[in-house]
Amino acid sequence: MKSESPKNILLIDNDDYICQVVQSCIEVFSNWQITTARSGEEGLAASSAVRPDAILLDMQMPIMDGFTVIKKLRADPQLADIPVVLLTARVDLTEPHKIAQLGVQGAIAKPFHPTKISSEISRILGW
Repeated sequence: MKSESPKNILLIDNDDYICQVVQSCIEVFSNWQITTARSGEEGLAASSAVRPDAILLDMQMPIMDGFTVIKKLRADPQLADIPVVLLTARVDLTEPHKIAQLGVQGAIAKPFHPTKISSEISRILGW
């Protein structure tokens, strides 16, 4: 039954513009739901509340960066299995050995092609 319901993506990014663009594109180019969080702390709280099918995570945020968010997600048995896709300006984090080292499913480099973000997420997660 789960496969018939729309996927729910949680975007954790402190940049309002990025959140608006990604949210609009995901809503237009897929049938997924999207929840946005503007900080790592807010993202962790939303992860527990929403139980998303996947998390799209910015790595460079003030206060709590993406590395810390990943550690905290993986340390929580309720959240550890949620797939994470990085959305990052750090090109080094898009390399396969870094993706494996971080324990995430993949990475999308900023700047990204807005109309292709849903298909990129689908490709990375095998949806």
